Amino acid sequence: MKPFFQEVCDKVVSLDPAIRFVGIADGDGTLVATAERKGLKPLLNPEERAQYAITAATRQYTRLRWEYLLGKVNYASSYYAKLVRATIPIADENSRLYYVMLLSFDVEAGDKVHGIIMDKIIPIVRKNTSKFLKIRRP
Repeated sequence: MKPFFQEVCDKVVSLDPAIRFVGIADGDGTLVATAERKGLKPLLNPEERAQYAITAATRQYTRLRWEYLLGKVNYASSYYAKLVRATIPIADENSRLYYVMLLSFDVEAGDKVHGIIMDKIIPIVRKNTSKFLKIRRP
């Protein structure tokens, strides 16, 4: 099923020129697919990227824990000096985490990031959620 994950990453990275990187990690934080903008010089090496995926998945569990009180999590973001990072949980109706989409954007995108995520990326995630949930984690 790897082609499905890769197809989603490739599609998302092509949605907007401000998108630097897209990755999908399983609930344990293992990256199952990635895509980056052509010509990009990554700020993290592959080992650092893998470590980030693990911590991002761990943080998603914490966020999902509070959904029953606060409502559904659409995404979480962090604005760094060099880029903007965001994570989108891919979970079932019981808030059980299956996957996490990891995103990074050019810092210059700033205020546009919310619109890119909500108007372009979230619809793709929602359209494909049932496919994500059918694919068993390794």
